[in-house]
Formats: sequence, C-alpha cells, structure tokens
Amino acid sequence: MGRIGRSARGSRIGVLVLASALSAGLPGESSPVELAVGARSPIEVRLDAALKAEALASAEIAALVVGETGETLYARDPDGLRIPASNLKLLTALAALDAFGPTHRFITVIATDRSPDEAGAVGELGIRGGGDPGLNSEDWWRLAADLRRRGLAKVDGDLIVDGSYFDAEYWHPEWGEISSRAFHAPVAGLSANYGAFFVRAGPGARAGDPLRVQIDPPLAYFKAENRGETVGPEAKGSLSVARGQASGLAETVVVSGRLRVGAEPKDYARSVRAPALYAGALFKFQLEAMGIEVTGRVRRGSAKQPVELLRHAGRPLSELVRLFLKYSNNAMAEGLVKAIGAQATGEPGNWPSGLAEVRRRLDALEVLGPGARLVDGSGLAPGSRISPRMLVDALQQGASSFRFGPEYVAALPIGGRDGTLEKRTGVPEDRVRAKTGLLGAQRVMALSGFAERANGETVIFSILVNGYRGGVDEAMRAVDDWVAGLVETP
Repeated sequence: MGRIGRSARGSRIGVLVLASALSAGLPGESSPVELAVGARSPIEVRLDAALKAEALASAEIAALVVGETGETLYARDPDGLRIPASNLKLLTALAALDAFGPTHRFITVIATDRSPDEAGAVGELGIRGGGDPGLNSEDWWRLAADLRRRGLAKVDGDLIVDGSYFDAEYWHPEWGEISSRAFHAPVAGLSANYGAFFVRAGPGARAGDPLRVQIDPPLAYFKAENRGETVGPEAKGSLSVARGQASGLAETVVVSGRLRVGAEPKDYARSVRAPALYAGALFKFQLEAMGIEVTGRVRRGSAKQPVELLRHAGRPLSELVRLFLKYSNNAMAEGLVKAIGAQATGEPGNWPSGLAEVRRRLDALEVLGPGARLVDGSGLAPGSRISPRMLVDALQQGASSFRFGPEYVAALPIGGRDGTLEKRTGVPEDRVRAKTGLLGAQRVMALSGFAERANGETVIFSILVNGYRGGVDEAMRAVDDWVAGLVETP
C-alpha cells in the first residue's frame, strides 16, 4: 500500500483538484472538461445515490473519502460528530502502538514464598498480572509447562491471584446494563480468554430428558445449573444461557429453556464475573494437567512473594492489536486503555488516566479535532463522538508511521476474507481493509478504512451512520453498497 497524503482540515473540493483527481481516466468516469464549476463528480453522484437506500432514511450520516495525494473525493458532513461504535478502536489501536511500540510484551510474574525444595514443592504460589489482555488457555498451559521444566512439582499452599495492576472497576459506568454476553467481558489486570468462556447446549436423546451441557474450558470453577429440557420435534425451542451467582470458589452458569430432539447443539460465548479468579482456576487446571499438585485453593491477594520463578512475556502488541481490531474485542481494547494509563501515571491503570493519555497522544498526532469526545476505548459507550475526518486522519497517521504502519494496516479486517468483514459479502473481496462498527440499541452503523479503486488508487474512507430506520441487516447492506460504489466503476 502506497503512502497516502494527509487529509486537510477543511474541504479541498475545487475545479483544479477535482480535475486532477479525475485525470487518471477511470472507465466510465467523466473527463475534467465535462465538469462545470460546482458540478458533482460521478463518484459523488454514485455515493449519494447509495445513501438514499430506504434502510438509511432519516439517519444522520457523515462520510469522507480522501485520495492518495490528500484530495477530497467525497464529503458529506465530514466534520459532523457522530457515535462511532467500534470504529473508536481505530483510535485506541493508534494510541497503544504509539505508546508502547509494536514489539512490546506485557509481563505476567509467577512468584512463591520459597524456592522449590528437593521434592519440587513450594508453599503458596502467586500470580501477578501485568495487564496482558491476550492471555488464553494455551498461554496458561505454557506457563505450567515452563514451571514443570524448572522443577516445580507441588504447591503446598494456596494459588494467589493479583490483578491490582488495574483498578477493580471491571465494567465502564457508561456501558449501561451489563449482560452476560462475551462482548461485556470484565476489564482486569489479570485475566484469561478475554474474560470469556463457551457453553455448548444440546438436546437429550428423548423428549423430557435434560439438556446436555458442556462448558469450555472444563473447570471446576464453573457450576452448571441445567434447567433446560428436551422437547419433541414439533414443539418450539428457545434457550437462555446466563450468569448466575458467584462466590470465591465458583461461578454458576444457568441454562434454561427447551431444545427439540435432534437439534444441533448450540454454542454460547459468555463472560465471567471474577476475571482474576477465573484466570487462577484455569492456571490451576493447567498445573494439574502437567502433574503439578496444588493442595490449596485459588484466592485473591497480593502476589509479592520474594522468590520469582517465572516472568512470562505475552504476545507482542502488534498481535494484540490485530486480534482486537480483526474481531472487535472490547475487553482487549479497554485493557490497552488501562495499560496506557498505568504506563503514564503508575498503577493501578484505570479509565480516567488511560483515556487522558490516549487523548494526549492523539492530539500530538493531530488526529482529534474540536468537539471530539472519548468515553471508552472500545466504542461500547454511546457517549463518544468522533467525525469521519478524525477517523480518516487516524488511518492516515497509522498507515504512514515508520514505527508501526505495517502492523496497523495489517490488523484491519479484509473484505470477504477475515475478521468482522469475513461474511460481509457486499464489501468487494480483497479490495477493502476496514474496521466495522455496530451499536444496535443506538442504531449505529460505521465502517472506516482503506479501499482500492478500479484504477489501482488506494483511498481512505469513513462513514458513520446514526439513527438508521431499517433493520440491522438492511442498514449494513446499504453501507456495503456505498463502499462497493466507491471501489467499483459502473
């Protein structure tokens, strides 16, 4: 991808600029001499027509398309402030890469009260989180394997989990009612599997049988409360999977409803209430799988034991950014905000310090304009306000950075290929790299990124739709049609 010139703060539409933009001679486009002063170009006509879709009627739409040399190819209220939904993650990723660099790795420390004795036994074992938002089951297995290789065979005391690198505010106060869905996962200094787990529910063999319920990972920490029932093939089936009560030792998962005989099992991604305890339970599971006996229980506490057994460096930030942009992972985005805060002002990392530093860095990069409001790092909070020009400027800055430009661009979903654009069939395959955004309750649809046009030109675009009237699928299709109109030439 070639370097894209920085967009101006004001409109650059003019006869000379427009003529320059069209001089490439796109098939089906008008030549410069055919355009009178003030006339709309073919691309403007095409994109305006796409936004007249019935699904977008009455919506507040702001959009901007900028060419390779910085000229404005299309503008519709480009400085209008809108709810960005998950397009806000583009700014979070830019600030995180600027703060840490693409090779940065977060450190998780394993310590104990004494060195392993001749039998490989220690007393209590502490896990001190370092804000790594990407630790998953495989990482905790790796930690256990590394400890076994270093001679650990038994933990006589408790497994102590310490997530104090971040504050204890797991959910942002402006997220509204918190559901048990995985996208509402807690944000903590010590976590596992992005604060989420899977529940698989399937019917029994006969009508009247209880449902078959499996939880992944299969930890004793989870207690399934199976209220579900198998019904006959003619009956209606519906299922609910929710969090129940949590104690210091376990979390309850409540499965209720009905599934028809012979129906395919369904998977449900859900979030935990106590992220550090969940991480500790998973670590205990992996230790025992490695043959390391743990006689005590998992509990919260200070993990500042004097003997350090292991310092685990997690995935590089470039990979974390790719994961949370490709799949729009909210917990990872917010974890990076808190980590930025901890780096800037010290422990514990929190939203106020993190967002203040994110804003400072974006201001230094000349990305944010007047009126910008950053409420969180993921876009879940409906109070954030960003314009298409700010998003276009962020994309330009990210792409042109020598320090992290390749990592930033590569983190975006590819149209028709992967991430949140994998099944967006209306987006031209391989011609778009962009971040999606969706807030159903606020009827927000957003898409910002890079597109390759028919003449090989790479452009930056951003479209923010607030308050659309149609259904989600219809609004999404209309936005995809708008992008297709940008890429293709009739």
